[in-house]
Amino acid sequence: MRFVQIYKMAIKSIAGNKVRSFLTMLGVIIGVSSVIIAVGFAQGSTSNITNSLSSLGTNLININIIGRGSNRNVSYDDLAKFQKENSNIISSISPQASTSATVKAGNKSRSTTILGTSPEYADINSVTVQSGRFLMQLDLDYNQKIAIVGTAVVNDIFNGDNPIGKNIKISGQQFKVIGVLTQTANGADSSTDDRVIIPVSLATRLSQSATIRNFSAKATSAETVDEAVTILTEFLTKTFKKSDAFRVTNMEQVLETLNSVTSTMTTVLAGIAAISLIVGGIGIMNIMLVSVTERTREIGVRKAIGAKKSNILIQFLIESIVITGIGGVAGILFGVGVIKFVIGGFNLAPEVYSIPWIVASFVISLVIGIIFGMYPANKAANLNPVDALMYE
Repeated sequence: MRFVQIYKMAIKSIAGNKVRSFLTMLGVIIGVSSVIIAVGFAQGSTSNITNSLSSLGTNLININIIGRGSNRNVSYDDLAKFQKENSNIISSISPQASTSATVKAGNKSRSTTILGTSPEYADINSVTVQSGRFLMQLDLDYNQKIAIVGTAVVNDIFNGDNPIGKNIKISGQQFKVIGVLTQTANGADSSTDDRVIIPVSLATRLSQSATIRNFSAKATSAETVDEAVTILTEFLTKTFKKSDAFRVTNMEQVLETLNSVTSTMTTVLAGIAAISLIVGGIGIMNIMLVSVTERTREIGVRKAIGAKKSNILIQFLIESIVITGIGGVAGILFGVGVIKFVIGGFNLAPEVYSIPWIVASFVISLVIGIIFGMYPANKAANLNPVDALMYE
């Protein structure tokens, strides 16, 4: 019996049981689409975070003071002096004293993040203002009660009106608004648009803590980042007399850690989603076994008129592979559609289509079709013609 004839008979059998064939495919469709959606969402989220971090520049360095119980500390003046002495390696440094407080304007109030920093913060973290101005050194020298507000704050307590020159109260103290930060997160709550920036000296008073535990630094170039990290580590170790009182990290290290974690997460998510492919394979085997039972007499007739064992085996394998193949293609289309119109359409994450994972999920679906279709196919091929003809 020619392969083409066997193939036509397999397709005819699938077409003759459309509902059963679709239900058999459903497990494969769900499995393949789940893998594609899970990987796409994970990689899209990672891409979004990575792009945000990369936009800050690979020469950004973060300093976190984490030591407790030490009678030593490091101040902004200490680090600023150190930066000037090593200006050929570190171009600028700024403190970050962050706290939460209630901001009031007229009869409206809002709880937001108050960030105390210095003029260098804008350059180091690529922060700009869409109106007004940012901090100046004179503001810090004379403890000027001024503030730069984010658009989330403006939209809430100023109803979107221009706040430049108006006064706000932060924890009961009056500040004059001199600038509005450029919008970067559509004015969303709890984002970079939901904050107020003030001079660092005033922020430490609001938080009732003279200790600043976070600093940002910028190396003069990407090539001097490692050297900048080294000299900062040496300086801080000398200051604290121990190396576990602080942490110095550069953006490249953060990105490497992020990529490592998200790569593991993507694999885990894909693995969990792939379990549904195995479940779909078990469903295929069950349906094929039922099909063998229902077609026992047909198999007996075919064997009686000369069909070989290999012909029966190939036919059932073709049926299994075709079902999983069509299910795989449908799963790919459904998964891509969800990424396009749901994840991308609702801006949940950037649209990312992982071709290796798409191909892998389709190939796995075909392999599952062969593996789980082999037992029913072999059972059908081994039926005794006489017993099959006598089966009721």
